Amino acid sequence: MKDTPTENVLQVENFTMRYATRKGDVSAVEDVSFSLARGEALGLVGESGCGKTSVAVALLRLLPDNAHIVAGSVKLNGVDMLTLSDSEVRRRRWKEIAMVFQAAMNSLNPVYTVEEQIIEAMRQHTPELSPQQMGARIDELFTLVGLDPVLKSQYPHQYSGGMRQRAVIALALACNPDIIIADEPTTALDVIVQDGVLKRMREIQQRLNMAMIYISHDIAVIAEVSDRVAVMYAGRLVEIGRTEDIFHNPRHPYTSALMQSFPSVSGEKHELVTLPGEPPDLLHPPEGCRFHPRCAKRVSRCDREVPSLVECGWQQQVACWNPVETQA
Repeated sequence: MKDTPTENVLQVENFTMRYATRKGDVSAVEDVSFSLARGEALGLVGESGCGKTSVAVALLRLLPDNAHIVAGSVKLNGVDMLTLSDSEVRRRRWKEIAMVFQAAMNSLNPVYTVEEQIIEAMRQHTPELSPQQMGARIDELFTLVGLDPVLKSQYPHQYSGGMRQRAVIALALACNPDIIIADEPTTALDVIVQDGVLKRMREIQQRLNMAMIYISHDIAVIAEVSDRVAVMYAGRLVEIGRTEDIFHNPRHPYTSALMQSFPSVSGEKHELVTLPGEPPDLLHPPEGCRFHPRCAKRVSRCDREVPSLVECGWQQQVACWNPVETQA
């Protein structure tokens, strides 16, 4: 992919990770590479179990004990996070990179006020701030995410689901990170509240010129908030490009199948197409392209050779031996 003129705050190269289980190693993430520029929003999309969240937790070095990194690098502001000690990584979390976790509205501690929980993060990573400055910062954050600052002294159970989600976003913003990762940030919210939260996150991201990674299996959600989209399948990155190109001109058969699996609210009506088969067992992934057992465009080399990401347009890459033809 052509380099963008903006500065990259994150560079992931050839990242490979596995989970050790009693049945063997699960190939969770395989040879994944992408970059993220300052001020850019990247959507990471794919079916459940494709490796999206595994990539996210690896960026913050929050991997479970049975995870082991096989290869690759994860450079945050030019520093490889995978080579740092645990204490050095802890210093960088929240200050340089933060995360809004899946089902985040349930992640707040019920016995502390929301204000106390945000102050705790500030004490750890911005100890130079006085108590008065911390209080002013929380007021600013609450206003930014669309909450009344007078609510900061309340407990999580006193908030609605949408309010808790906004409070968690405020917590992630507390230390002015360069990157925020949002893993299914609107899970369990109704569509009206979901739309409001997403719009607010997009506004904040653009106003503060921070980089964001949105993770979702819902490609319609990704379209609303992302500048670029990266599509994962069975641990591999199969396509990446600008959002409009991915939606209007998908080149990988899997991406094309995703596009046909949800209805359009503005375009012509079309019959929804389901993708036959199931994702592969990552204990024993298929040789060659991992999508080939389900692919309608499969050719002989798909069974034995792994395709690499190659240019297929301006700032668009695809990993496929027989990509979908370009639409006129």
